[in-house]
Amino acid sequence: MPKNDIFFNSSALIAGIVSTQGAARAILLLAEDEKVQIIVSEQVITEVEHSIARKVPKALLYTRELILAANIRIVRDPQLEEVLLHQDRISHAADVSILVAAARSRVDFLATMNTKHFLEDPQVAYQSGLRIGTPGDALAWVREQLSKTVE
Repeated sequence: MPKNDIFFNSSALIAGIVSTQGAARAILLLAEDEKVQIIVSEQVITEVEHSIARKVPKALLYTRELILAANIRIVRDPQLEEVLLHQDRISHAADVSILVAAARSRVDFLATMNTKHFLEDPQVAYQSGLRIGTPGDALAWVREQLSKTVE
Protein backbone atom coordinates (compact mmCIF):
# COMPACT_ATOMS: atom_id res chain seq x y z
CA MET A 1 0.00 0.00 0.00
CA PRO A 2 1.48 3.40 -0.92
CA LYS A 3 2.15 5.66 2.01
CA ASN A 4 0.44 9.04 2.02
CA ASP A 5 3.01 11.69 2.97
CA ILE A 6 1.66 14.72 4.81
CA PHE A 7 3.78 17.67 5.85
CA PHE A 8 2.55 19.28 9.06
CA ASN A 9 3.47 22.85 9.80
CA SER A 10 3.70 23.83 13.47
CA SER A 11 0.04 24.89 13.74
CA ALA A 12 -1.17 21.50 12.50
CA LEU A 13 1.21 19.57 14.73
CA ILE A 14 0.27 21.61 17.80
CA ALA A 15 -3.42 21.05 17.04
CA GLY A 16 -2.81 17.31 16.91
CA ILE A 17 -0.86 17.35 20.16
CA VAL A 18 -3.15 19.48 22.31
CA SER A 19 -6.49 18.11 21.11
CA THR A 20 -7.81 14.67 21.97
CA GLN A 21 -9.96 14.76 18.87
CA GLY A 22 -10.09 16.57 15.57
CA ALA A 23 -8.53 15.97 12.19
CA ALA A 24 -4.92 16.72 13.18
CA ARG A 25 -5.17 14.19 16.03
CA ALA A 26 -6.78 11.64 13.70
CA ILE A 27 -3.87 12.01 11.26
CA LEU A 28 -1.38 11.52 14.11
CA LEU A 29 -3.22 8.30 15.02
CA LEU A 30 -3.12 7.19 11.38
CA ALA A 31 0.63 7.83 11.43
CA GLU A 32 1.01 5.68 14.54
CA ASP A 33 -0.87 2.96 12.63
CA GLU A 34 1.49 3.51 9.65
CA LYS A 35 -1.33 4.49 7.30
CA VAL A 36 0.29 7.87 6.63
CA GLN A 37 3.74 9.37 7.04
CA ILE A 38 3.92 12.76 8.73
CA ILE A 39 6.89 14.86 7.76
CA VAL A 40 8.04 18.04 9.49
CA SER A 41 11.10 20.23 9.25
CA GLU A 42 13.53 21.10 12.00
CA GLN A 43 11.91 24.54 12.12
CA VAL A 44 8.52 22.97 12.85
CA ILE A 45 9.95 20.95 15.74
CA THR A 46 11.60 24.07 17.17
CA GLU A 47 8.41 26.14 16.86
CA VAL A 48 6.28 23.40 18.42
CA GLU A 49 8.64 22.81 21.34
CA HIS A 50 8.92 26.55 22.04
CA SER A 51 5.16 26.98 21.93
CA ILE A 52 4.42 23.97 24.14
CA ALA A 53 7.19 24.90 26.60
CA ARG A 54 5.79 28.42 26.87
CA LYS A 55 2.10 27.53 27.11
CA VAL A 56 2.02 24.06 28.69
CA PRO A 57 5.52 23.16 29.95
CA LYS A 58 4.33 19.92 31.56
CA ALA A 59 3.29 18.66 28.11
CA LEU A 60 6.77 18.96 26.57
CA LEU A 61 7.79 15.38 27.41
CA TYR A 62 4.44 14.11 26.10
CA THR A 63 5.03 16.10 22.90
CA ARG A 64 8.35 14.40 22.31
CA GLU A 65 6.85 10.98 23.05
CA LEU A 66 4.00 11.61 20.63
CA ILE A 67 6.43 12.66 17.88
CA LEU A 68 8.30 9.38 18.38
CA ALA A 69 5.12 7.28 18.58
CA ALA A 70 3.78 8.72 15.35
CA ASN A 71 7.08 7.99 13.58
CA ILE A 72 7.24 11.57 12.40
CA ARG A 73 10.07 12.08 9.93
CA ILE A 74 12.07 15.25 10.50
CA VAL A 75 13.76 16.80 7.47
CA ARG A 76 16.44 19.42 7.43
CA ASP A 77 15.51 23.06 6.98
CA PRO A 78 16.31 24.51 3.56
CA GLN A 79 19.45 26.57 3.18
CA LEU A 80 19.10 30.37 3.14
CA GLU A 81 19.92 30.53 -0.58
CA GLU A 82 17.05 28.16 -1.35
CA VAL A 83 14.66 30.15 0.83
CA LEU A 84 15.66 33.39 -0.90
CA LEU A 85 15.04 31.81 -4.31
CA HIS A 86 11.44 31.08 -3.35
CA GLN A 87 10.55 34.09 -1.20
CA ASP A 88 7.93 35.23 -3.71
CA ARG A 89 5.80 32.08 -3.21
CA ILE A 90 4.14 33.16 0.02
CA SER A 91 3.52 36.59 1.55
CA HIS A 92 4.71 35.75 5.08
CA ALA A 93 8.51 35.50 5.09
CA ALA A 94 8.63 33.12 8.06
CA ASP A 95 6.60 30.56 6.11
CA VAL A 96 8.85 30.41 3.05
CA SER A 97 11.16 27.82 4.60
CA ILE A 98 8.16 25.66 5.56
CA LEU A 99 6.84 25.79 2.01
CA VAL A 100 10.27 24.98 0.57
CA ALA A 101 10.84 22.10 3.01
CA ALA A 102 7.46 20.61 2.13
CA ALA A 103 8.01 20.95 -1.62
CA ARG A 104 11.53 19.56 -1.38
CA SER A 105 10.19 16.56 0.57
CA ARG A 106 7.78 15.78 -2.28
CA VAL A 107 4.87 15.30 0.08
CA ASP A 108 1.37 14.56 -1.08
CA PHE A 109 -0.23 17.19 1.16
CA LEU A 110 0.77 20.15 3.34
CA ALA A 111 -1.55 20.44 6.37
CA THR A 112 -1.81 23.77 8.16
CA MET A 113 -4.14 25.70 10.41
CA ASN A 114 -2.62 28.92 9.03
CA THR A 115 -5.33 29.76 6.53
CA LYS A 116 -4.29 33.41 6.22
CA HIS A 117 -0.86 32.76 4.74
CA PHE A 118 -1.24 29.35 3.10
CA LEU A 119 -4.85 29.04 1.96
CA GLU A 120 -6.35 32.45 1.26
CA ASP A 121 -3.97 32.98 -1.66
CA PRO A 122 -4.46 30.13 -4.17
CA GLN A 123 -1.17 31.09 -5.82
CA VAL A 124 0.73 29.60 -2.85
CA ALA A 125 -0.41 26.08 -3.75
CA TYR A 126 -0.08 26.71 -7.46
CA GLN A 127 3.45 28.12 -7.34
CA SER A 128 4.69 25.53 -4.86
CA GLY A 129 3.08 22.62 -6.67
CA LEU A 130 1.65 21.40 -3.37
CA ARG A 131 -1.81 20.30 -2.32
CA ILE A 132 -2.42 22.53 0.73
CA GLY A 133 -5.28 22.51 3.18
CA THR A 134 -6.37 22.28 6.77
CA PRO A 135 -5.89 19.05 8.72
CA GLY A 136 -9.59 18.41 7.98
CA ASP A 137 -8.89 18.70 4.26
CA ALA A 138 -5.87 16.43 4.63
CA LEU A 139 -7.91 13.85 6.52
CA ALA A 140 -10.61 13.85 3.83
CA TRP A 141 -7.90 13.39 1.20
CA VAL A 142 -6.33 10.51 3.17
CA ARG A 143 -9.71 8.80 3.52
CA GLU A 144 -10.18 9.11 -0.23
CA GLN A 145 -6.73 7.61 -0.86
CA LEU A 146 -7.30 4.77 1.59
CA SER A 147 -10.68 3.95 0.03
CA LYS A 148 -8.99 3.64 -3.38
CA THR A 149 -6.64 0.98 -2.03
CA VAL A 150 -9.61 -1.04 -0.72
CA GLU A 151 -11.43 -1.06 -4.06
